[in-house]
Amino acid sequence: MSGRLAGKVAIISGGATGMGGAASKLFAAEGARVSIIDRNLAAAEATAAEIRAAGGIVAAFQADVSDEAAVISAVKATEAQFGPVTVLFNHAGTIVIKPFLETTLTEWDWLHAVNVRSMFLMTRAVLPGMIAAGGGSIVCTSSISAVAGTPMEVLYDTTKGAVHMFARAIAVEFRDRNIRCNAVCPGFIRTPHGLREVDELQKLGVDVSEASLAAQQGRIGEPEEVARAALFLASDDASFVNGTHLFVDNGFTAA
Repeated sequence: MSGRLAGKVAIISGGATGMGGAASKLFAAEGARVSIIDRNLAAAEATAAEIRAAGGIVAAFQADVSDEAAVISAVKATEAQFGPVTVLFNHAGTIVIKPFLETTLTEWDWLHAVNVRSMFLMTRAVLPGMIAAGGGSIVCTSSISAVAGTPMEVLYDTTKGAVHMFARAIAVEFRDRNIRCNAVCPGFIRTPHGLREVDELQKLGVDVSEASLAAQQGRIGEPEEVARAALFLASDDASFVNGTHLFVDNGFTAA
């Protein structure tokens, strides 16, 4: 199969729905053998079925990406089926939206586990095989929230700031082993996650109305637009792009 990811083996965590699902379909269409790792196996299998129907090569594995044993098992299963992973899209993540003084330590720990520890576990599990294969590309989903603070999202903003720096540090440490690591940073995107975020912020009095979003980023983004940015970073087209943050926000953070 031809395409910008021809010959690559790609893991996409959180690859069942939303931006992750769009990336799973796009990466497969561009020639990668795709492994979807998601806690929702039914949704992952549904996306995998769509990919197979379109002629792509895909497998789906269930894992809580904040759980070390589950991550190691899913990565080993991927390597057993497809060979060494040469593209990793660390996409899985979630959000807590509530006033800071009402947040709990349990919520703090949980969100850091899902959004940050997951990237540590996935990257650590994949890197030995990627290095042995001669190199590869890692893309981490950060957010405009890494640099633009939002009321009611202190926990989320903090995790995305960590993701920002994680991508940079991995890039610097592993550059000499032909590993690239970059972050893609979406604005408000039309996904279940993004629409829930808008709804919950509105209920808490934060103005993310259609008019407000239009002023900040023109319109709401589409999942495929983020997937295409991730594809660029994952592909050899970005061979000299390393340790960067690619904002997909139509100018939100430029204003």
